[in-house]
This record gives sequence, C-alpha cells and structure tokens, in this order.
Amino acid sequence: MTGDPTPGAMAHGPAMPEESPLAMPLQSFETWSRKDRYQRRNPDRHYTPWLARLLVFGGGLALTGVGIWQMYAVVAVGGITVLEWALLILFALNFSWIALAFASALVGFASLLRRQKSWLSVPDKLARRTAVIMPIYNEAPSRVFGSVAAMIEEVRATGLIKHFDFFFLSDTTDADVWIAEERAFLAVRSELPEDVRLYYRHRLKNTARKAGNIADFVSRWGGAYYHMIVLDADSLMTGELIVGLAAAMEGDIDAGIIQTLPLIVNRNTLFARVQQFAARIYGPVIAEGLRLWMGRDGNYWGHNAIIRTRAFAASCAMPDLKGKPPFGGHILSHDFVEAALIRRAGYAVYMVPGLVGSYEESPPSLIDLAARDRRWCQGNLQHARVIGAKGFHWATRQHFATGIASYLASPFWLFQLIVGITIVLQSKFIRPEYFTSEFSLFPAWPRFDAERSLALFGATMLILLAPKIFGLLLSLLNGPERRACGGGIKLFLSFLVEVIMSALLAPIMMLIQSGAVFQILAGRDTGWKPQRRDDGSIPFKDIVRRHRSHALLGLVTGISAFLIATSLFAWMSPTILGLLLAIQVSWASGQLSIGLWLKRRSILLTPEETTPPPIAVKANALSEKLAARGFDDCDAMRVLHADEELRRSHIEMLPQAALRKRGQFLPERTLAEAKLAEAADLGEAASWLLPRERSVVLTDRALLSVLARLPSGTEGAAAPMARADRGRSGSLPQAANP
Repeated sequence: MTGDPTPGAMAHGPAMPEESPLAMPLQSFETWSRKDRYQRRNPDRHYTPWLARLLVFGGGLALTGVGIWQMYAVVAVGGITVLEWALLILFALNFSWIALAFASALVGFASLLRRQKSWLSVPDKLARRTAVIMPIYNEAPSRVFGSVAAMIEEVRATGLIKHFDFFFLSDTTDADVWIAEERAFLAVRSELPEDVRLYYRHRLKNTARKAGNIADFVSRWGGAYYHMIVLDADSLMTGELIVGLAAAMEGDIDAGIIQTLPLIVNRNTLFARVQQFAARIYGPVIAEGLRLWMGRDGNYWGHNAIIRTRAFAASCAMPDLKGKPPFGGHILSHDFVEAALIRRAGYAVYMVPGLVGSYEESPPSLIDLAARDRRWCQGNLQHARVIGAKGFHWATRQHFATGIASYLASPFWLFQLIVGITIVLQSKFIRPEYFTSEFSLFPAWPRFDAERSLALFGATMLILLAPKIFGLLLSLLNGPERRACGGGIKLFLSFLVEVIMSALLAPIMMLIQSGAVFQILAGRDTGWKPQRRDDGSIPFKDIVRRHRSHALLGLVTGISAFLIATSLFAWMSPTILGLLLAIQVSWASGQLSIGLWLKRRSILLTPEETTPPPIAVKANALSEKLAARGFDDCDAMRVLHADEELRRSHIEMLPQAALRKRGQFLPERTLAEAKLAEAADLGEAASWLLPRERSVVLTDRALLSVLARLPSGTEGAAAPMARADRGRSGSLPQAANP
C-alpha cells in the first residue's frame, strides 16, 4: 500500500459529531403568507438603494430606447419589411442586455473612483459557533484536504479556532476516490492539534446533488451551529476573512447570507489565465455595480459565503419541480433559489465585493468550461419555473431574469445573424417590388442607412467593451495594482490579449450555449460529472471532434458571405474568424506552455501572481505533500484488504444499514456476494466486480468481512491493471456461470 500507515478513526473522536437535528420544512412556490416572515431586529439597516436602481435600470432602459430608435432608423429607410421587424426585435433583446450591464458597470466604476475597498475587522472574540463545510464530489483528496488544512492553520492563528468546526461532506461516487478521501482524512486529522475539530461524512446516495448534500448536513447537524460558511472544492478563504465573516454575522442579526467576491488564483493555462485576469481587473467594477443596486436584496453564488443556519433551515428546503428533467426534478442552480427563499423569509442577503482573502479556481480550458456551463444553462432555464413564485422580491426576480437572459442571449444573437444574412440575400437575389399596389409617386427601394448602421455598430461595441475599459482605467490609476500587473504598458497589452481572446471565444460560446438551450428545450437532461481542475491539456482528437462543426460552419459562412457581398463579409468577419479558428483556439486555451510563456513576459499578470496570497502558497504546499504521500492513488479493495486499521475505521464511518426485508434482494449485492464467494483470491475478485458491485462491497459490513478473508494471491499486485478491464469483463468465468 502506498502512503503512510493509517491511524484509527477514533484518534480524535468519531468521524462526525453527535447529531443536532434542525427541521427543514419543505417550501412552496405556489403559496406563501407574509405573517410567517421574520421580523427584523434592526429595520433601519434594511435600506432600499433607490438612486442606484434608478441609475442602473432607468439608464439601461433609456439607452435601450435610444438604441432601438437608431436601429429602427437604419432599417426603416424606404419602408420596413417583416424580416426587418424581426431583426429590430432581436436587436432590442440583445442590446437591452448589454445596455443594462453597461449602466450597472458605470455606477460601479463611479463608486470605485471615490471609495476604498471594503474590509472586515478581525474580532478579539466570538460568541457563536460556525461550521465551515466543503461539499466534495470525486475530487483529488490531496487538493481538497490540503486546502482545508491551510484554512485551519490560518483560523487557528487568529486564536478563535474553538468557534469553528470543519466538515468534508462527500458525495463521491467513485469507490477508489471515496477510500482515498477516508485515508487522507484520517491522516490529516491525526496530525492536527487537539483543539481542531475536523469531520468527514460520506453519503451513499447523492440525492439532489450539492443542494441535497448541504440539506442533509443542516437537517442532521445544523442545530449545533449558528452559521455555516459554504465552500466549493476549489475554494480558499483566509483565516482573517473566515473569522471576520462570523463576526459580521453576529453583528447583523437580520443577515441571512453574506456573499464575498472570490478572486481566481492558481491558474496557468491560457484560457484560465484569461479568466483570472478578467475576474481580477473587470470583476470589481461589475460586482460593485451589483452591490449598489442590489443593496440587501442580493444574490448567492453557492460558495465562499456565510449563511445563518437556522434561517436557511427554516426557509430554504426546495421542492422538486413538477415533471421530468430538464425543466422538472430537483433544481440544479439551487443557490439563486436559496437566496430568493431566505430573502422572502425576511432576512437580508448582500454582497461585500471588496473583501480580501476569498479565492477560487477556474476551468483550465474552453471544453471544461463548456461542460460546466451546460449544467448551469439547464439550472438557469429551470428558473423560468420559479421566477413567478409567491412572495419573491422584484430584485430576486431580476436575478432570475438575468440568469435566464445570459443563456438566451446566445440563440438570440444567432437568430439575429441568420435574419441579417437572409435580408442581405433577399436584397441581392430576389427582385424587389419597386412599385407596390398602394399609390406612390416614388418606388420602395430596399436599403439600409449604411452610415447610421456603421455608427450604431461602433456604439454597440463601445458599450459592450465599456465595463472592461472601466476596470482597466481603475487598475491604471491604482499605482500598487498597476505595478503588480507588470506596469502600465504590460497591463494595456494584457487588456488587448484578453479582448482578442474574448472576441475569438465569443462566437464559439454562442454556438455551444445555443446548442445547450436547444437540447434543453428538446428535453435532454444534463449529467453530473466532476469538474476537471488540473492544468492538463485535452487530447487534440477530442478537441477536433468537439469543434469540427464550428470550424466547418465558419468556413461555409465565410465563403457564402464573401460571395454575397464583401460588406457582409466585413460585418461578419469577427464571428467568421472565431468559428474558423475554433479548433486552434480551443487547443491553445488548454495549453499550459502558452499560459506560462505569457506569464514569464508579464502578460495577463495579476497582483495575486506577482505576490501569491500566503493561503494559496500554504494550500499548494500541503496538497503537494499529501499527493507525495500517495493519498490520491488508491485501489479501494486492495488497501482495505491490506490495512486492517483502515478497514476498521472505514466500517466505523459507515452509516447504520437499514434492515433488509425478507424477500428483497439487491441485484448488485447478490452478484457481488457470489463473485466474492467464487473468487480464489483478491485479484480474481477485483477483476470480476463491476464498479457498482465494488461500491456495494464497500458499503456492506458483511461483504467487507468476506473481502478481508480472501487470500492476497499472486494477482493481488495486478489489481490496478485488472481494474482497468472491469468494464469489459465484470462477470464470472463462463464455467462458473449457471
């Protein structure tokens, strides 16, 4: 067995504390009574930011009106056709989206020009207990345990560790990763000081995914904690911020959720560094605008936030939506809905974007982003079933509308391009009816106002880029930040690289998101795959297979546009270029070498790369140490067979099994029992068992005893190789079958 000997689970007490149940009544979207609403203790704190909302929504509406009027003037020359009406409507939908974003960013920019960043002070003492929870799902144990160990060290350095308990809430389905998690947990906990409380729980059935994972914790152990800080598997938070958030919750009794703005760190591929730079330079402007108009009617992004546990339990148990997925079933983007429900219950939800010490990571390539984005797309479109729920604040409905519009924008843009091309085709190849049946002294010429069209296009691009320009200006005006980004020239070059990459990626993402929307409308559900978090590249053949249709579409569109009219080709050139280069851009996005080459030349450099946050340095070092000890490499059956102490600890951590009723037989268990009984040794058993049967063995105390009694055999050392062939065999030899 690789790694260090595994200490017993009882070295620091049970794997989980004694249960402290907290009722989570199921909420309703159809009924709601105001009388059940929480009565605020400090109503003076709950202000409504009318001025910011007027500037953002009034300004966005006014700008949209001007844009629509200008577009109408473009297409109405000589009369307006049905297709031109369709083009005008699609333009209005797309333009309103970017106009609202511009107005919000403008307000945020103006605020950041005159305001220092927000921060929370570290208190000398706390009165309440907080649970710091990290839901995990088939993650590399060294990464997640190293991150939490680093956070524990920092919280302990504040002298307030006694107020915090740390939890790994595992929904892992891979048997080998599950046992690797337990090994890492036992090893890490055995080395922690006695005043640190670290716990681990594995769910055998991951009902309702992450939302169900958190709900299970709250309903069983939540009664012991006034607050919980929710992390993602890639989250990092400094000890000062964790303690400061707990103090902020204690000081604001009416707060239900306080959300931080995580910065992206630890990323090195080209795509990830582009996202890291954009989040660092442009993110604060966007977040500040959101903070100003949202006030205490804010949103929740599912992690790096602190939540009042009892308020969450009393108001955030979500019902499944009626019908089948993708629009029915459990809600994928649960965080928006949880914010809506806790806000409906009377608690404040707000964001403090300027806090220092909240970090996360990002997908390493375009394909990885697309896989995650597909799940988010389905979750956001599900919100169309929730947006009209009883009792929701209008700001909450705006959050839902924004999420829905962010994905519908892609098919709207695609339809706008199609309609525009159709109009050009019509004007070139279909003979116009110059004199209609209505009396007129002049013919109805089918034409656009070219000069006004060009001006409108330029204004639209400027409005689209304005939030990025605002972020760049703020960084250039901030001396320490400018120098940490490599200086003014390098910062501007980084801005250009990010804009070019975004322009190339935009049409590819348009097609990917449009495809996702069409799949969801057609009734296709998404799966739940673990997110790839490393910096490894994707095989080139997989990239070609994923993007060949995009490149082919770009080629056909480019040739067609050039043959129709050179002006059409010029108008569509950014979109055509992005699609033509889809394979190359996607390949380059995941390349570690390109990202590091730019980093060495201070391009896309962020202050967190120039001076890495100590928490990130510490977490990386601890993760590497755990990986070097072999905690990521685990054949579950082999290590449980070889390590009696680990096996005993594993059995102690299993939940109490429900009694089987007479006459009920689980097929996987029956087959697993038969294969274990027939196997001559461990290697043979490992080669026969299918993945689901292996999982059954690991959850069954009786079958684990049978496993332990098997001889190691000469095949035991070959178990990892046999494991690779289980999907092809997984059955008894022919002679042993009935």
